[in-house]
Amino acid sequence: MNLLSKHYDLDSSSDVQEFYHSRGWTDGFPIVPPTPAAVAACLDWVNLAAKEVIGIEPVRERPITAEKLAINAVMAGCLPNHFPVVVTAWMAMLQQEFLLHGATASTGGCAVLVILNGPIRKEIDARSDFNVLGNSDRATSVIGRAIRLGLINILEVSPGAIDRSTLGHPGKISYCIAEDEEGTRWQSVAQTRGFPSDVSTVTVFAAGAPRQIMNEWTTQPEEILETYAAEMRANMRNYSIWSGNYVLVIPKQHRDLLQNAGWTKSDIAETIFRQARIKRGEWSSVGKGAVVRDKGDTEYTALPSPEHLLIVAAGGPAGGFGAIIPPWLGTKSQAVTAAIGVCIDCEPPSSP
Repeated sequence: MNLLSKHYDLDSSSDVQEFYHSRGWTDGFPIVPPTPAAVAACLDWVNLAAKEVIGIEPVRERPITAEKLAINAVMAGCLPNHFPVVVTAWMAMLQQEFLLHGATASTGGCAVLVILNGPIRKEIDARSDFNVLGNSDRATSVIGRAIRLGLINILEVSPGAIDRSTLGHPGKISYCIAEDEEGTRWQSVAQTRGFPSDVSTVTVFAAGAPRQIMNEWTTQPEEILETYAAEMRANMRNYSIWSGNYVLVIPKQHRDLLQNAGWTKSDIAETIFRQARIKRGEWSSVGKGAVVRDKGDTEYTALPSPEHLLIVAAGGPAGGFGAIIPPWLGTKSQAVTAAIGVCIDCEPPSSP
């Protein structure tokens, strides 16, 4: 395969690391040298030519080529069978509704959360149980990192350059999870968004840091979900009042209680939609009284509709824990789901 990028011959592993780091091409961690053979292997796996354009960044109109994505995927530690996820995630991120430039340039410091569904999870040995929001497995760790390195090296989303994050969060290193489809009776995230169970998909979401909750003192679904909703209300008070997509990560202990009571994801979304709302006047209780003005009685919902809630069945087998993952900027950036190996522009638009 003919590659287009410049190739460097370096003498040692330490030379490679210093060479890449000194040029701002890393995320601060050591990288895997992107040899021509390794890059070509990724491209061969997805049957893409090096010059193939995956998409155009809408604001600065920069082309994203398959070769550049493959280089960064190798640097992140990806194997060739991880690369289809990286390519599809980028296709989804480049959709207008995702608002990639805003999400990566904002002072708000969000990261791109990647949710995996379908057979691809098993093909790449992605885990969905212990430490699912941490370094749960190789596949999700390197795929999430590949997204970040691609942003750094293709779109200059480096701290102080395009990336103007005041704080950021650890998800900006790697933020990728796989749903535990075998451990739940619920539909997957992809199924709730219109995709069949036998289709592998990627959902991308411009997301804040996870906010962990705990409730081990009840078996009542409404009470369990109130704990999640309360954390969403706290986010509306302390961060952003604007509604958008939210993610709920529900591990097995809570999930079993909800499922045994007959609750579906639709039931959960309807309940959270009702519970997760505040009045603007509540901002006075967190030091934001100056912007309440005459709108104190105006009610705001965390979700524009129940369908905007993304419920992920994932997490370890024990412990009454869960997490909410809030949106970066309400509905201005929307979650996008795409089928792996399918032209995203040939699909009908995904649901909100």
